[in-house]
Amino acid sequence: MKIAVIGAGPAGMTAAYKLQKYGHQVTLYEAAAVVGGLSRTIELWGQKVDLGPHRFFSNDRRINEAWLEVVQRDYSMVDRLTRIYYKKRFFHYPLKAMNALQNLGIFEAVLCVLSYCISAIGNLFRSTTPSTFEDWVTSRFGRRLFQIFFKTYSEKLWGISCKDLDADFAAQRIKKLSLFAAVWNALVGGRGNKHKTLVDQFAFPHGGTGAVYEKMAQMFLDEGGTLKLSTPIKRVRKTASKATGVELENGTVEEFEHIVSSMPLTLMVKSLDNCPAEILSACDKLKYRNTILVYLEIAAQNIFPDNWIYVHSADMQCGRITNFRNWTPDLYGSKETTIVCMEFWANMEEPLWLMSDDQLGELARKEMRSTGLIASATILNHHIHRISRSYPVYSTGYKVPLDIVVNYLKNVDGLTAIGRYGAFKYNNQDHSILMGLLAAENIGRGAKHDLWAVNTDDEYQEEAKISATGIVLADRVPG
Repeated sequence: MKIAVIGAGPAGMTAAYKLQKYGHQVTLYEAAAVVGGLSRTIELWGQKVDLGPHRFFSNDRRINEAWLEVVQRDYSMVDRLTRIYYKKRFFHYPLKAMNALQNLGIFEAVLCVLSYCISAIGNLFRSTTPSTFEDWVTSRFGRRLFQIFFKTYSEKLWGISCKDLDADFAAQRIKKLSLFAAVWNALVGGRGNKHKTLVDQFAFPHGGTGAVYEKMAQMFLDEGGTLKLSTPIKRVRKTASKATGVELENGTVEEFEHIVSSMPLTLMVKSLDNCPAEILSACDKLKYRNTILVYLEIAAQNIFPDNWIYVHSADMQCGRITNFRNWTPDLYGSKETTIVCMEFWANMEEPLWLMSDDQLGELARKEMRSTGLIASATILNHHIHRISRSYPVYSTGYKVPLDIVVNYLKNVDGLTAIGRYGAFKYNNQDHSILMGLLAAENIGRGAKHDLWAVNTDDEYQEEAKISATGIVLADRVPG
């Protein structure tokens, strides 16, 4: 079968590689000059950095096997240290009892527990399931903890009130975490913790996350695949209810029997021939959020020990700070400076997105200084990297227009949408790899996987994890 794959991020790259291995004739189109998508690695000031923190962790054996097939032994296990910055104080994440108590103070800690108890009692009389992120988290943790550890960061990320953020986001990312689990984790020091947001060690490929997809791209080429970089797709072509090919930005039309798209879902659907008005209207209700990455080169080596820090303070626009010197030594080599990445999020029309590079650099420098993390160390350089449509926004009620679009696509033969962009799902890297694997099995081997269900995390085919020596099976395997 002659197949086109649009986008060489984790989902598209994995799908293309597997489909080519299955014996199909695959052409992979990527708008950028390199593969990797959001999981790309770039070179700055003689060092390597990712587009933000991209740890690899999965409990799914299929994902781990696919990752190791590419990476082999060229990775290290990294001990995770992550903290939350809130009101000039640093909270360990996962929580550590004494650290949290010291930072909150006895009075505030008591108020948090009382707030939790009030919410727990209220849940006994609740007749409906929370529909907003704010209600979901408050019912689970109490209002006071919601305001400290969830509200500010979430509203920075999504650009909307937590009252307007759908509970689906919480259900996907923190559904198995409760106050009891967090406190228990604090008391036992994280031993035996299985919640994905709390894992204390993760695998990281030498050369950065992008090395995975660079190697996969070479394996794809070795299998006979065709890779076209710097080749943006203008639209997917279709006649009646069948996808027939792709049209490049230069007007060239190339025909295929199946199209796998990881283009932003709304852009891809709007590009389709004869797309009904109600589908176009549904697309208009689905929004994406942009990311601005500001990299700072700092003339010091051991500035702070975290891999990354979540910024919950309302007086800062930055939402997350990554310290790439605390990942693997091959990223910085013999360099004696440290590169940190400060993440900001904005919509297209917001002043932050419209700032010049120098203005963003000055903002990042000012906010980094305000944290006290780098003391008096000199900031040598800044570099700006903008990513449009990086986060699908789960605004309240988003499922209604999304379901309209999904149901329409299910009736278009020869077209598969995957990935964070392409399926409008807040995927982690591992979810996107799984989506690519399952898409390849559907197209190449006649499987019937429901790709729209990926990222629910309800259960794993077989629980396993990557260790320093390879895959280790978990103690239990779900039935």
